[in-house]
Amino acid sequence: MVVITDNLSSRSSWKVRQWLLRHPRIRQVFIPAKACRLNLAEGWWRLLRKAAFAGQTFADATEIAHALTIATAQLNTCAQPWIWGRPPPRPRTFRRTFVYLL
Repeated sequence: MVVITDNLSSRSSWKVRQWLLRHPRIRQVFIPAKACRLNLAEGWWRLLRKAAFAGQTFADATEIAHALTIATAQLNTCAQPWIWGRPPPRPRTFRRTFVYLL
């Protein structure tokens, strides 16, 4: 079994290393450093935090669950395929067109 992690502290954590020694079937694989874009969960959490938690306070866990349900439904209504990288730049539109007649 393979566990993919991106937490840098887990690479050198004594508790994690001891646990992995006790479980030889489990192998830890790391996302390369400076490659957080490979972890799609990070982008999803950023969108969910912005939609559900930004500027709000909650009294209990049921309010948090309700906010998550509403935010997930709203995000699913406008879901689009994930596109890697930046989109190509739009072509420049010139304000004036100069035409030279000879």
